[in-house]
Amino acid sequence: MQKLLNLVDELASYIPQLEARNETVSSSSVGWQIEHSLLVISSVIEGVTKSDPSKYKWSFRPIKYLIFWRGKIPRGKSKAPKFVVPDIFTAETLQNHIDLCRTKIRAFESVGAGHYFSHPYFGDTKKKDVIPFLVMHTDHHMVIIKDILK
Repeated sequence: MQKLLNLVDELASYIPQLEARNETVSSSSVGWQIEHSLLVISSVIEGVTKSDPSKYKWSFRPIKYLIFWRGKIPRGKSKAPKFVVPDIFTAETLQNHIDLCRTKIRAFESVGAGHYFSHPYFGDTKKKDVIPFLVMHTDHHMVIIKDILK
């Protein structure tokens, strides 16, 4: 939990550079990377919180186990679902989203262990795997941000 909060704090530190771009790294700006990461954190935690544990369906997804085993998401191999693709953002909206994510992360501890979210590639993913996934995903975009700013 603390590692994810630390990553959110690190995302916040890049807000002043939200307009920065490097087309050789990504067609997206630093601000896009920040907002996308925050949208994923918000939507995944909200999905877990609202899930009905009785509807959880386990399925074997080799890609899930490979990525969790490696602890790293490969770059450029998948496309973000539309609901986590940023549209318009400013330094102020990014900061507000940072604050919201911190609140959601802290409240996440009270969610029951049987809750889950449905990932487009991983399938239904239980609460115990959510924070490691969010850390991996946020770290993935943090690397992209750092590469853009090199």
